[in-house]
Amino acid sequence: MQTIDTYNFKGKRALVRVDFNVPLNEQFEITDDTRIRAAIPTLKKVLDGGGSLIIMSHLGRPKGASEKYSLKHILANVEKKLGLKVKFAPDCMGAEAETLSKSLQPGEVLVLENLRFYEEEEGKPRNLPDDAGEKEKKAAKATVKEKQKEFVKKLASYGDCYINDAFGTAHRAHASTALIAAYFPDDKLFGYVMEGEIKAVDKVLESPEQPFTAILGGSKVSSKITIIERLLKRVNNLIIGGGMSFTFIKAQGGKIGNSICEDDQQSLALDILKKAKELGVAVYLPQKVLIADAFSNDAHTQICHIDEIPDNWEGVDAAAPVEEWEEVILASKTILWNGPVGVFEIPQFANGTKAVAQMVANSTAKGAYSLVGGGDSVAAVNQMGFADKVSYVSTGGGALLEYMEGIELPGIRAIKS
Repeated sequence: MQTIDTYNFKGKRALVRVDFNVPLNEQFEITDDTRIRAAIPTLKKVLDGGGSLIIMSHLGRPKGASEKYSLKHILANVEKKLGLKVKFAPDCMGAEAETLSKSLQPGEVLVLENLRFYEEEEGKPRNLPDDAGEKEKKAAKATVKEKQKEFVKKLASYGDCYINDAFGTAHRAHASTALIAAYFPDDKLFGYVMEGEIKAVDKVLESPEQPFTAILGGSKVSSKITIIERLLKRVNNLIIGGGMSFTFIKAQGGKIGNSICEDDQQSLALDILKKAKELGVAVYLPQKVLIADAFSNDAHTQICHIDEIPDNWEGVDAAAPVEEWEEVILASKTILWNGPVGVFEIPQFANGTKAVAQMVANSTAKGAYSLVGGGDSVAAVNQMGFADKVSYVSTGGGALLEYMEGIELPGIRAIKS
């Protein structure tokens, strides 16, 4: 299989699927350009190799063409990072996109408008009436799938080779992430983001150096079941924080007040603890938590034992410093962190997550390999200034979770097949 380092880009128009789905504020300014920065090495590799670039991406979840979700808002950022002027096609399917792509010269860059302005990208019908029957839904889906073939064919006609560097959408069998690869049987490759993601996750899950500690946070046990089950066979330590910790505590008879809890997952939580014990995996829950009387930065707060939370109070953060976790994390040689351990978006509730980030950074400085993945934990390390102090920060949210579960992602399969 060709790789980005062995492929000859001289004179080639490289059609590159990136993940430039970045957050914008009300002034359409980028508030976190991590995903753009991650793709730059791939884009520069093509240009340095004598090729030209046709960049395609989605932005948000539009229901059609929309100023709010136009990729023109990211052009200035891309131009600054590449150090050159970038052309823009205001319609990824329009005549201008075709003309601009065919006339591209080596060293030139073209950005196509948001792929998801077309329902053919995702292959799902839009704007169906709420009372649509099964027959109508089936017919609409068949129509979109038929139109999708022409959509993919036209996109493919813009380039001479195809690079998938959008790990964040690799779990979607969309036109630009999976179907298009069939048009480039000998000229399809992974970009550096995709290569890096695959290597990083495989390193952690398939050949971790021991002791291996997984830190799982977030609100729901139900969304992490498969991952937890897979990790229990691999890790030495499992640290559970965030909202999901209260399900474990309540399942063991603890008082959690108004804290978030999945009551229907309590038996599962007990099964996980039982299985961990059988496998010799040490499980750590926060012993003390910060509790609040309201979900607000202005709320009254106090610290209490996690299993003694009073009525009308809710747990919002692991109480920092989280001393019972520090020794475990610092002794680890491999660390996987997925999910914050508190409501870090609210400053008063962010100290636990910041403490964990510092511990992971300290362990990394001592030689541990650390992978941080999942949208919220990635946002936390970026926001708190720890992104360059861990070994690898994943750009994938749902894609990372599915890959960690052992699911073969469509975007990966399409390149490898």
